[in-house]
Amino acid sequence: MSEPNSDRPQEISPAGPQQVGEEQTHFGFKTVEKARKASMVADVFHSVAGKYDLMNDLLSMGVHRLWKRFTIDCSGVRPGQRVLDLAGGTGDLAAKFSRLVGPTGQVVLADINEAMLKVGRDKLRDKGILVNMDYVQANAESLPFPDNHFDLITIAFGLRNVTDKEKALASMFRVLKPGGRLLVLEFSKPQIELLSKAYDLYSFHVLPKIGQLVVGDGESYQYLAESIRMHPDQETLKTMMSEAGFEQITYHNMTGGIVALHRGFKF
Repeated sequence: MSEPNSDRPQEISPAGPQQVGEEQTHFGFKTVEKARKASMVADVFHSVAGKYDLMNDLLSMGVHRLWKRFTIDCSGVRPGQRVLDLAGGTGDLAAKFSRLVGPTGQVVLADINEAMLKVGRDKLRDKGILVNMDYVQANAESLPFPDNHFDLITIAFGLRNVTDKEKALASMFRVLKPGGRLLVLEFSKPQIELLSKAYDLYSFHVLPKIGQLVVGDGESYQYLAESIRMHPDQETLKTMMSEAGFEQITYHNMTGGIVALHRGFKF
């Protein structure tokens, strides 16, 4: 019998987050070396970047706009403040924050993926958003900003793709000002069993087919469905935020828990 190839991703059970070796992590339902995950995620988003907005509208039937609007409403952003929109993708949140902070404020749209950052930059510049917007290619695990710098940090549908979530949360805590808040908008765990079953059916059987039809890449959307299943549930993420130093942590389920918005403060 031949020995297993240690360089090859290993399939794991889809039951949910599980223990892996210290040098390993999850990539969807596969176990991969931590050093490889960032480049594998990059490949996914390089593939889907050009039609990311279109696919968001198709796959959520437009509901993602309501989830993001609620996030904006919970931000408490005021004119003159500094905002970091982390894993900001095509800039939906950043565009709104730019208007809220005004010409005396600053918004940084940051993403680890160059292709996504370019799409976001081009989109916002086409909208005429030029004055208070900066663009930074950055890894959430080691943010290139000073301590106590931002009044608000948001990360929408990006945390589940981060290799070391604990390290990323600690990095966000470091660059957040005392009194500042973190908002994590992410797919989570449906709270109704029937909804959960229907959502799984949609995620694993419909979503990849739409991805193949529209983008020509069903495999990337298969990964995205798997990454949602492997992401920590609402209470687990709340605990992770607390361990990173955040306080007064709450979360709000939307669409039956398909999506949750976590909010925590730094004091």
